[in-house]
Amino acid sequence: MSGTNKAGLVVLGLLSVVDLFTPLLTDGEHPPMEIAVGAAVVGLVSLVMVGFAWQGQRWALAPLITLRIASALFAVPAFFASDVPAPAVAAAGIGVALTIVGVIAVLLPSRELVGAR
Repeated sequence: MSGTNKAGLVVLGLLSVVDLFTPLLTDGEHPPMEIAVGAAVVGLVSLVMVGFAWQGQRWALAPLITLRIASALFAVPAFFASDVPAPAVAAAGIGVALTIVGVIAVLLPSRELVGAR
């Protein structure tokens, strides 16, 4: 696993931690508590997948990427609802952007040479 791949896992791991604490950060409306609890579950499972991926278990990447993209999609309604506070919209935008960066970094091919080991 390259340094870029590890950096991507760190980004996705940090986003997972933020998701895990979403129920504590919500006012109950933005996001609704049901969405916040769902985000926490996605965050917890994502953290487990980050751990497996960090240990070199490549099978964990597909569910990790799927969960992180699902989490980013949960944020999309914030851009279209009229009553969402500006800080929540900004946080959603940052989360979506970081998800894209993390997923790309995790998917970039490793630049290790085959015979370098």
